[in-house]
Amino acid sequence: MKLHFIALLAGFMLISSCSILPKPEPFDIYRLPSAQSHAAGAHGAAQRWSLRLTKLQASEALNSPNIAVIPQGDVISSYKGSRWSDPAPVLLRNRLLDGFQRDGRVSLLSTDDSIFQTDLELGGVLQAFQTEYQGTSASVVVRVDALLVRSYDQHILASRRFEVRQPLSDVKVPAVVAGFGLASDQLTAQVVNWAVEQGHKLAPPAIP
Repeated sequence: MKLHFIALLAGFMLISSCSILPKPEPFDIYRLPSAQSHAAGAHGAAQRWSLRLTKLQASEALNSPNIAVIPQGDVISSYKGSRWSDPAPVLLRNRLLDGFQRDGRVSLLSTDDSIFQTDLELGGVLQAFQTEYQGTSASVVVRVDALLVRSYDQHILASRRFEVRQPLSDVKVPAVVAGFGLASDQLTAQVVNWAVEQGHKLAPPAIP
């Protein structure tokens, strides 16, 4: 009888200890939205060279699913209860891939998830992918140091910094996410045009 009581007491204590453990906080998962409309495709000659898009290098704060925000000074925080569907470098790489596909001038495309050989690679460093506050106003900031690299020997052929600031009239998370979509589309259009222009100068037979 005594042993039975001890077993019941132990079970009760175990249940009680489990009930006081913190429950995981629920959060919303956001994908990076597209702009509301897209051009049917840029006019220009089809390019014969192939392109691989690689994930951008990023700091630990940006290389995560957190939706980054700088509320003041140099403090990097994140929106509570909200996450991206993928780390920011993956989101932007996929947006760039979509941008090249919609543009249509470069049709031979792949990503660093594949092992296909290509003439050129587009990569670089993601310097900013966050909301920044200046006083009471806020903007989404996307900044990329892009590199166009010759694949077979990793020789850097061209580089350029791109930055887009998208002002926000609403700082609730859904509106912020929409701002990231608009900023990413603006930056994508700039990067695609630059890469096509640079790649055209290096088109085969200039590329071995």
